[in-house]
Amino acid sequence: MSVAIGNVAAENDISTRTVRRIQTHVIPLLFLLYIVAFLDRINIGFAALTMNTDLGITSAQFGLVTGIFFCGYFLFEVPSNLLLHRIGARIWIARILISWGIVAMLTGAAQSVPQLCAARFLLGVAEAGFFPGIVLYLTYWFRRREQAQMIALFMAAVPVSNMLGAPVSGFILDHVHWLAISSWRWLLILEGLPAIVCGVLTYFLLPSRPAEAAFLTPDEKGWITAELAREVQEKTNEHAHSPWHGLSHRRVWHLACISFTFQIAQYSLFFFMPQVVRSLSGVKSNAVTGVLVMVPYLAGLLALIAVSRSSDRRMERRYHVAIPAVVGGFFLMSLGTTNSVFPSIALWSFAAMGILGMISPFWSLPNEFLAGVSAASGIALVTSIGSLGGFVGPSIMGAVAKGTGGIYRGFAVAGISLFVSATLVMFLPKKEPQ
Repeated sequence: MSVAIGNVAAENDISTRTVRRIQTHVIPLLFLLYIVAFLDRINIGFAALTMNTDLGITSAQFGLVTGIFFCGYFLFEVPSNLLLHRIGARIWIARILISWGIVAMLTGAAQSVPQLCAARFLLGVAEAGFFPGIVLYLTYWFRRREQAQMIALFMAAVPVSNMLGAPVSGFILDHVHWLAISSWRWLLILEGLPAIVCGVLTYFLLPSRPAEAAFLTPDEKGWITAELAREVQEKTNEHAHSPWHGLSHRRVWHLACISFTFQIAQYSLFFFMPQVVRSLSGVKSNAVTGVLVMVPYLAGLLALIAVSRSSDRRMERRYHVAIPAVVGGFFLMSLGTTNSVFPSIALWSFAAMGILGMISPFWSLPNEFLAGVSAASGIALVTSIGSLGGFVGPSIMGAVAKGTGGIYRGFAVAGISLFVSATLVMFLPKKEPQ
């Protein structure tokens, strides 16, 4: 009996030590990379505060400019993730970062709407595979029981990138007019540069697998490798695993539909909130607008962490996705009920809590039944189809934004899309059929 107790204690000790060590060495770099990635993806929303006037961009055209990014993303998501699985995360993620940093900086040179659309499309091509690649990469390091929290820690970069990027972007727009070049151009150039720097850091600092991790001891490497191999074997016993399995699995397509609907709402919020907040506040300072926009993202960050912890503690995903989706949908639909800035910020905050709260438990769902190369293709497919929601949402917003209350009709559509997400989630099986 004492020997058995000693074995359990030793197992708990090495598991706690190994997971903590991986978390402290891997997650901070991934967190930094996603801050840079997300900022380059959504800073067009802040650039619009002066760019739209400079280039004569209408609401409908702005919806196209923001959404076309996701068309390039959609086309190259699956092949990019399969290449990451084959080549290795360190090399491929570094390539993604450097190429998108170059394209992001060149976007600042666009002189017309067609050129801007072309640059945004190429940015999507360059960044394709980054997010599903990181979700896949986390499966190389963490067991299922830890994945929602690890995804949450990584995806905390979404609200943090907005919290940091909003005031910084506002400051650049107000104060950076060097060499007689428009401040929105400097915004895109300066915020694209960190991606190139991070790409170089990734190549030298990011280990592809636990076996390459210098920060783990031999017994820690052996333990985590054995644990992950056991989980992969359990999935392999239940399902065949191949790229085709990930692309053809019915549940993967079910998750892709959920991803599509919630990303309609997510990117409607990300791209259009700065313009709405500025119009309601009545201030001309872009920096003040940036500070106001920080508040909903702070609320969203708190919800993201709290929901992920609850989801992992209970090992439950469906309700932890569906309930935040309903909350987010309700408050998006409520945005048109006030024209005052502070009540509006409160509504935005609850909407952000719902949208961001559902993300980490949702992205834990593919890892419940996919492994290896099927996870590479399946996660990429879910992200790829979902990214089309990032095209559809802003396009709808731009199309309906004309006239009194038009923008709020768009947010109502985005809210309905979250109700659809919640409904689809509840049709997922409680446990993957065997």
